[in-house]
Amino acid sequence: MTMEDIHSTFRRANLARPREGRVLGGVVAGLGRRFGIDPWPARLLFVLILLAIPGTQILIYPVLWILMPSDPEPVSPAMPAEPTAA
Repeated sequence: MTMEDIHSTFRRANLARPREGRVLGGVVAGLGRRFGIDPWPARLLFVLILLAIPGTQILIYPVLWILMPSDPEPVSPAMPAEPTAA
């Protein structure tokens, strides 16, 4: 399985790191968006889970950072070409 296969699987599951509103890598914001939680409450929940079960999240975060794709860059409309002076 290639990295592109993994990224497309995550995209189909609506798991992607947002381009805006990231604090570190956007992993928790992406997980929060997937489960319908705003980014800051999701981050607070992440920290609370980290305090309750220390260690596992520190290992999981970098793995998800690598596996979760970023949102695609927004496509801006093509700018019309300026007329040239002849």
